[in-house]
Amino acid sequence: MKKVLIMEDEVNIRSFVVINLQRAGYEVVEAGAGDEALERLQQHPDVGVAILDIMVPGIDGFEVCRRIRATNKQMGVIMLSARTQEMDKVTGLMTGADDYVTKPFSPAELTARVDALFRRIGGGDTTVSTEILRHGPFVMNTQNHTLDKNGARIRLTQVEYGIMKFFMLNPGKILSREDILAEVWGREYEGELKIVDVNIRRLRIKIEDDTTNPTYINTVWGYGYKWGS
Repeated sequence: MKKVLIMEDEVNIRSFVVINLQRAGYEVVEAGAGDEALERLQQHPDVGVAILDIMVPGIDGFEVCRRIRATNKQMGVIMLSARTQEMDKVTGLMTGADDYVTKPFSPAELTARVDALFRRIGGGDTTVSTEILRHGPFVMNTQNHTLDKNGARIRLTQVEYGIMKFFMLNPGKILSREDILAEVWGREYEGELKIVDVNIRRLRIKIEDDTTNPTYINTVWGYGYKWGS
């Protein structure tokens, strides 16, 4: 059974999430604070997706996400918050989250986001038979979900890997934000386009020699992005 961690200090909200995830077929691990969530993750290394409320006692959701990403790039991470400020969303994504959901939310919405992350984690690369993609200094193994630059491994989250694969399969092609969102997050995704921009910013930090003058991921103003010149 697929396993999800929910870190939420409000018991009523946490119970509500647990019930709905269990109905959807997930095993749920609960935590009410940041240090407890990190302890639960050590006890349950097979957790596939973590749902992290930003404002919890002790270690907050941002820091829990950072610590997860320091050792685990594959786990899906969803930030959960009552906040609506743009900076909170950006901060959550830049710490390594794959997605965010703002309270109040519907159980169907949250479950759909969890479903999408598990598909990304467990889905094979059935869209292309080639196992190796090459472009300039980059080599991507689509079977192992790895990316090397000049022979050095670049550690990517599943979202970052999905974006890179989409780019490398479409060199020189202008891809709209909507194209990237549909390909990586799924056509049913109802989140904001801003999530694409923030993940591109995070990806550039990892792959570009100079993020202020990118060589590989070029912005097409008012439309989207293009891989290569």
